Amino acid sequence: MNTRGMHVGNYLGLVHGSETRLVDALTKVSEHHGDEPDVFQTCQLLARWSRGHIEQLAPLVEKYREQRNPEPDALEKALFHGPRSGGLGLVRDLHDLWLLANEVQLCWTVLEQAAQALRDEELEGVCQNCARETKRQVKFFLTRIKQAAPQALVVAE
Repeated sequence: MNTRGMHVGNYLGLVHGSETRLVDALTKVSEHHGDEPDVFQTCQLLARWSRGHIEQLAPLVEKYREQRNPEPDALEKALFHGPRSGGLGLVRDLHDLWLLANEVQLCWTVLEQAAQALRDEELEGVCQNCARETKRQVKFFLTRIKQAAPQALVVAE
């Protein structure tokens, strides 16, 4: 067995699982908070981006022998506890999406560092493209949290 990049498959499994969990969570939040301005459409768009990231992983998964990782499932279960209602529920759901997206972002960063060490331009390019979009996802969640938090935490529903 070729040992060059032998642990890359571990992180490919981690980012694959994390992106998949992010798609699931984005879809659930978009459907549950569909009455909120921009939440349904933006979460659906961000889920499409993550599905695209998963597609871009396909040749790398084959190349580095992805190792499935149970951690993303455990993280999703720790974060999301069923549909939450109202303004505070929206803030909590966005908070959880922000945490999950940051997990994905960190995976892309770790993989990009490995790609540079391996001089694997294909892996590096995928990491850079996906990380760029993931950074935009994280930024949206934070911006939307800042919008929703004052109303949710200060004004009685």
